[in-house]
Amino acid sequence: MTLPLIASKLGNPTKLGYFMADLDDIRDGDNFGLNTPADTSSFYLKGLNNTDWGIKNRMARIFNRKSGRTVMLAFDHGFLMGPTSGLERIDLNIAPLAEHADCLMGTRGMIRSSIPADNTRPICLRTDTGTTILTEMNHNVLIAEDDAISMNASAMAAMLAIGDAATEAITVANFSRLVDIGNKYSIPVMGVTAVGKDMARDARYFGLASRVCAENGASIVKTYYTEGFEKVVAACPVPVVIAGGKKLPELEALELAYNAIQCGASGVDMGRNVFQSEAPLAMIKAVAGVVHDGLKPQEAFDLFETLRAEAK
Repeated sequence: MTLPLIASKLGNPTKLGYFMADLDDIRDGDNFGLNTPADTSSFYLKGLNNTDWGIKNRMARIFNRKSGRTVMLAFDHGFLMGPTSGLERIDLNIAPLAEHADCLMGTRGMIRSSIPADNTRPICLRTDTGTTILTEMNHNVLIAEDDAISMNASAMAAMLAIGDAATEAITVANFSRLVDIGNKYSIPVMGVTAVGKDMARDARYFGLASRVCAENGASIVKTYYTEGFEKVVAACPVPVVIAGGKKLPELEALELAYNAIQCGASGVDMGRNVFQSEAPLAMIKAVAGVVHDGLKPQEAFDLFETLRAEAK
């Protein structure tokens, strides 16, 4: 039975309001329980008390059990941008950093071709692929689930283009399908929030996009830091990691990581702010100092400078 016919049966042949969310009275949330931590009595990461052993085991590979946080190294940029600066040679630029990250996030092609198979760091596999920066981005499809399993992925990642009228629906559908696969094989799924072209880069947008990821079954959400980020984190029931975004001066990147952690983020998934640094190895160690050891930005920057000088 079609929706118009159902509406007619209910005595309203012209309006389908019975079946749509009420958009006339959306109110911004104002009770985020910022002083009430999520229940982690059955597992040390929030939102995962009720997940199965496989999901928890894989999440425990990604998130340090002492700090409860992660330093993910993202190098999946090439499937959109090609050989961007710092990613010309994954075998030379990324592979030497691998052991200093908690998790590697990349595409199947680069991982297979350029990361040694004896790497023991967990893999967050980029499992959606599609258009590049040369056309309209985000028209993506998913790779075969068999490939993620054969690569021993500890997590699978896909993007959601919330706020982009042309691609929001297909990316949410892709993501929901990926969660189905993840639930079937006990593999966590990370939702990556793209910035919809019609949405502002603010806490309201990132809070909405992050919550959509979680509502659709994400075990991890990757989003951008912004003012009011504590509300974004509080309203997302699973761990949130921040994207590094464009290359910043090292001290600013460390401040970004520190501020996100102070707001409740469970780590970072940084790429350009590590591999485009003048001293990538020193930088990833400095970021880890902020994320795991509680270093303040200046302390971490001093560590970066020391390690950079020692490497010369």
